[in-house]
Amino acid sequence: MRVELTVNGEHRSAEVEPRLLLVHFLRERCGLRAANVGCDTTSCGACTVLLDGKSVKSCTVLTVQAAGQQVTTAEGLGEPGNLHPVQAAFQREHGLQCGFCTPGMVMATVGLLAENPNPTEEQVREGLEGNLCRCTGYHNIVRAVLAAAGSAGQAAPAAAEVSA
Repeated sequence: MRVELTVNGEHRSAEVEPRLLLVHFLRERCGLRAANVGCDTTSCGACTVLLDGKSVKSCTVLTVQAAGQQVTTAEGLGEPGNLHPVQAAFQREHGLQCGFCTPGMVMATVGLLAENPNPTEEQVREGLEGNLCRCTGYHNIVRAVLAAAGSAGQAAPAAAEVSA
């Protein structure tokens, strides 16, 4: 099938098999590596991207389902020297360790903050529930999300307000 979609602001047109997963299209056809293949079962969230601004796990979206829509990966958020506020917050708050889950966490955070620009810690933990990190206890990831909410024009929580 021929599909047309926009990936990180760039129009893409390609012939694809109807069963091609979006994550494989992004990685193999577009050369974008941020959306990682971790589980293929929606369990880990390493493949999270934005589809028309909504956070989705690209390992369960067919490329043909994304036709006509806007796909944003972590590569499309910012660039060195001009990071997206969420990327900058993850860097500043050390919201990563090995980095495998980080692009998915960042994209899930962007989606979460689009829906709720000033979440509580509990709402952050609930909002990121489908994204797994095997390296951390999530403390710094939650701090990064709360800091990103603050950098988007909301008051950032004091360090004492952010608990483990």
